[in-house]
Amino acid sequence: MSRNRLVITIGLGTISYNTKAKTIVYAAGEAIADTIKSALESKPTVISPATAFQKLENSRFYLTDGAAVKLDDSIENFYTSGPWTHQKTERAVMDLCKKITKYGPKLELQDLKADKYCKMIPKLDENTVQSVIDSILEKLHKGMEKEVNQIYYHTGPHHDDIMLGIMPSTNRQSRDASNELHFSVLTSGFTAVTNRFLLDLLKDTKDLMNDGKIEMVNYPDFFRDGYKYKWDKDIYHYLDNIAAQNIEEKRRGVCHRAIRAMVSIWKIKSKDGLRDVIYEIIAALNNSYDGGGNPIKIQKLKGMIREFEEELVWAHYGIMVKNVHHLRLSFYQRTSTTGQPDYEGDVLPILEDFRKYKPTVISLAMDPQGSGPDTHYKVLQAIARAVEAWSKEEDLSKLRIVGYRNVWFKYNPWDVEVIVPVSLNSLATLEKSFSECYVTQVNASFPSYQLDGKFSELTQRVWYDQHKQIELLLGKDFFYQNESPLLRATHGMVFHRDLNVEQFLEEAFKLEKSVVGMG
Repeated sequence: MSRNRLVITIGLGTISYNTKAKTIVYAAGEAIADTIKSALESKPTVISPATAFQKLENSRFYLTDGAAVKLDDSIENFYTSGPWTHQKTERAVMDLCKKITKYGPKLELQDLKADKYCKMIPKLDENTVQSVIDSILEKLHKGMEKEVNQIYYHTGPHHDDIMLGIMPSTNRQSRDASNELHFSVLTSGFTAVTNRFLLDLLKDTKDLMNDGKIEMVNYPDFFRDGYKYKWDKDIYHYLDNIAAQNIEEKRRGVCHRAIRAMVSIWKIKSKDGLRDVIYEIIAALNNSYDGGGNPIKIQKLKGMIREFEEELVWAHYGIMVKNVHHLRLSFYQRTSTTGQPDYEGDVLPILEDFRKYKPTVISLAMDPQGSGPDTHYKVLQAIARAVEAWSKEEDLSKLRIVGYRNVWFKYNPWDVEVIVPVSLNSLATLEKSFSECYVTQVNASFPSYQLDGKFSELTQRVWYDQHKQIELLLGKDFFYQNESPLLRATHGMVFHRDLNVEQFLEEAFKLEKSVVGMG
């Protein structure tokens, strides 16, 4: 939306001209940590505009732990507060590799003794670096284990969150027929579909109908109950035409799904009624603007288009429509910014799926501080409440909780229990499936301040950078000379948590207390 808008800005130099001015800056997330460090710890420079506030006595920065993670005080606090742990040793050694640009196997004891934080490691000796290499290798080997006879219930706050978080893992899980996979998106995602996209889709749908190319509307039972069937056929039609490289037929597949959705939402009874609804929606959209509120029915239509996209992604790997769940939690429908999860509308739908499918592994977005997007925090809390309630009904001692992050927030290798190697083939799969399936997002306007482009491109960059972190510790030759074909082909890494129920609930409720100010 911002790309084609005129805006008026005021320079920070102008704002700070009055040295008595009061300025407040809020920042959340590790993705912005470098910017915050520059703003607070660099000399004033136009390269880091917020340094202009340093001269103001009344300027204040309110930061989450993630946003402050690279500040000198924050780093100092990490190492000096509480007992020393192996996590601290991992971070100190890996940060040293980066600071002096030296591969882990090349580090010498004198390098560690000369470093401010490495010299704090208890019983520091020649084996310290190897202990870090060993622990990182253990996490890497966990990420390479082949799992069988599992029931996976993967959740995402939004459509595309699972893909951008752990797709390399889900791809491998789907290759073994003994595994059962479910993909559950917990909000409708209507805010991600622009008015312009929907207008174009409806105009194409209208034209195809006028040309007689939407044959299903001619079936005598279509508007009675025929529209309810063959939703899988829409998916197959679209994917078949990805293979055929037929753009027109792919578009017709999306139009088919749009028609089924409209008949379902508006309770349409005839072709003429369908045309009337299409004209009604077009008129409503022409009288509004992108970012403005839509009527409930149009919101639902937009959400169902996003749901179609999610089904397309997982159908690449043979996942049927019935295994892709659209929970549409009520807090998101009430309002995407202020609605709070409740039991009936948000917790119970998740709990009912747990009871029905009895997963052995549950995955979820596990962002810190519950900050941006706010939906991620609300979904996390709803899942935690559902797991807590389920634990009172079932023995969940063997249930595993996989916590992932994606482009909004990132884990470091010392934060996680599992490191998943990502091959070039997996990177290509990510890019291809995102571009072909998330059609509403391919041309999104500035989806992230880090990149004016597709989230798949930003995700590849994140995974590549995470690989370089591990490569700096283990050495380049560890990968290209490795006996494992997977590791030889590795050019990316995914980091994720692997927790039991007790550990997960402890972290989720600790987060809740910090967010609501009870801690």
